[in-house]
Amino acid sequence: MQLNSAITTIKGIGEKTADSFAKMGVYTVGDILLRFPRTYVQYPIMEAVDYISTLPEGMHAILARVKKAPVVRSGRRMQVTVLDISGRGTDASMPGVQVQLIWYRMPYIKNSLKPGHEYVFYGKVITKNGRHLMEQPVIYEVEQYQTMEERFLPVYSLTAGITNNLMIKTIRAALTEDTLLAEPLPSEVRQAYQLCEYNYAIKQIHFPDSMDTLITARKRLVFDEFFLFIMGMQYQREKKQREPNAFSYQDPQFVQGLIEKLPYELTGAQKKALAEVQENMAGAYVMQRLIQGDVGSGKTIVAFLAMAWTAHNGYQSAIMAPTEVLARQHYESYVKLCEEFGLDYPVVLLTGSMTAKEKRIAYERLAEEPNAMVIGTHALIQEKAWYSNLALVITDEQHRFGVRQRGVFAEKGTHPHILVMSATPIPRTLAIIIYGDLDISVIDEVPARRLPIKNCVVNTGYRPKAYSFIAEQVRLGHQAYVICPLVEESESMEGENVTDYAKRIAAELPEDIRVGVLHGKMKNDKKNQVMEQFAANEIQVLVSTTVVEVGVNVPNATVMMIENADRFGLAQLHQLRGRVGRGDAQSYCIMINTSSTKTAQKRLEILNQSNDGFFIASEDLKLRGPGDFFGIRQSGELAFQLADIYQDADMLKAASDAVREILEADPDLLQEEHLRLHDEMEKFAKEQLGRMNL
Repeated sequence: MQLNSAITTIKGIGEKTADSFAKMGVYTVGDILLRFPRTYVQYPIMEAVDYISTLPEGMHAILARVKKAPVVRSGRRMQVTVLDISGRGTDASMPGVQVQLIWYRMPYIKNSLKPGHEYVFYGKVITKNGRHLMEQPVIYEVEQYQTMEERFLPVYSLTAGITNNLMIKTIRAALTEDTLLAEPLPSEVRQAYQLCEYNYAIKQIHFPDSMDTLITARKRLVFDEFFLFIMGMQYQREKKQREPNAFSYQDPQFVQGLIEKLPYELTGAQKKALAEVQENMAGAYVMQRLIQGDVGSGKTIVAFLAMAWTAHNGYQSAIMAPTEVLARQHYESYVKLCEEFGLDYPVVLLTGSMTAKEKRIAYERLAEEPNAMVIGTHALIQEKAWYSNLALVITDEQHRFGVRQRGVFAEKGTHPHILVMSATPIPRTLAIIIYGDLDISVIDEVPARRLPIKNCVVNTGYRPKAYSFIAEQVRLGHQAYVICPLVEESESMEGENVTDYAKRIAAELPEDIRVGVLHGKMKNDKKNQVMEQFAANEIQVLVSTTVVEVGVNVPNATVMMIENADRFGLAQLHQLRGRVGRGDAQSYCIMINTSSTKTAQKRLEILNQSNDGFFIASEDLKLRGPGDFFGIRQSGELAFQLADIYQDADMLKAASDAVREILEADPDLLQEEHLRLHDEMEKFAKEQLGRMNL
């Protein structure tokens, strides 16, 4: 069996299963070995219920003899199967521990458990009203469980037709064939950074012998992902010649004149970023620049001024937003600014939901108006969208667009200037590595006219006061967001859901306050309709999932209430909080903490004490050490299989150093030990960057 052998060469994989694997991007033996687990289950030592004196909450494997058959109860919504197990206690004076086992919608359990037999019940024990409960426990025969005790079992991301057991069986089969993968790293890099051998890492990442070997394997594979990504970017940057600037930008004082007409003062950081953009656009080479600015820092006005200067010089410019609602809002804002400044420049909107006639008119304007300011979504890079004189392209919220899409956008013109905007608060050293093909400007000041958001972290007992406060803010003419982690009620996950919560809060608030619902499962036109109604204050309270993280600008919204705040990453909470505080009124963020752990309280206190996204990102790094093995990913702009730019910041830096050392010594990668890197970069681009949609 070879690495490039079809997946069907593994025993038991037929054409139907191969089709299911293909949906996961798995076609060959080598492909399946590179599908790493998303997490692991470590089965604990089984505890005999007869000898358990205390039973703390958490995962347990309880050995118990079934005394009588389970009872099936039929409720209004579902059938519930219940079995009580109890022990004798450690001695005659101590009563045994009692645990109630509960299965939802699984009535067949009653016939599978035989009275008088011993079984191991594995699941999470919780305590409610002084009683121990284990919901949806997995049932094992005693001998079966003993083979898994204390072992790490991988859990994979799956698709329809592929079970976790099938993944495990298939990967084990591939590994037992002694299939050797080629070592991608030069030996000097492995030695310098104390990295284990590649095949050892592959075996241990799938089936680790211990936590130590798992950490060793992950360290190696994380380094590989960063190294090949950075090597690819830096190598291409070194090889790619800077394109000469074909556009003549004159009269920089025009921009200064617009700035003086603004009803507010630009911050020093905004002025510096704008000056860097203007210098690039009038320079000898095509601009490729990232503007990184925290939420609410004023990146949009910088983009408008750059596009207005482009139109002033007779060229077209285009800005691509991540949502239709945001694109329409940019369009309305640009039209208004042009009117206020007395600028007679055409402003064109192009989005996917426009009618065929509206799109045709927009396409005609792109072809006929040489200094148009174009605003839109992904429709801007569709095949029918052709520009006659495009000199500047801007992507808003870069982490929603990949490098490949950015390249397609740029190809719509003849080497236009490229400006990328991101609100993700990445420490500058990481940004330099990640956006290795771009120059970087940072806007790290918030406009003085905006009041700092007032934060509070409270428990669930504060909800009635929060509802009253929201009603009070609505009476003052303002609006509120309420964020929930779930779309609807889930048996497998705890947390508030928008479907039920919206009904509950509507009942708590006065009848004349309209409550809206927004979540990712809604169709795009419905989501756009809800956001437009909220922007127009037709909806006063919007109950939503995190889909509003990058959304419409509603300066009138003054309250952000986040339920189960302990369930979200700090960077994501900060992005959500950035939906308010965009007007002149005082704004508030209420974070409901449903966790009793000190760690959750400590994390939320960071947000409670600071509105600075860069400080929050830095503090988050300190809290999320290597022990947070599969922590919440907060880096939406890059989605590696294992690596995380926050959690693995030290490895990112090490990989960057290794790349720099190699390219300084061998810029063309011609030395024998570096020849393989060409193939490895190409393979990585296919396997990883394609999966990231970059």
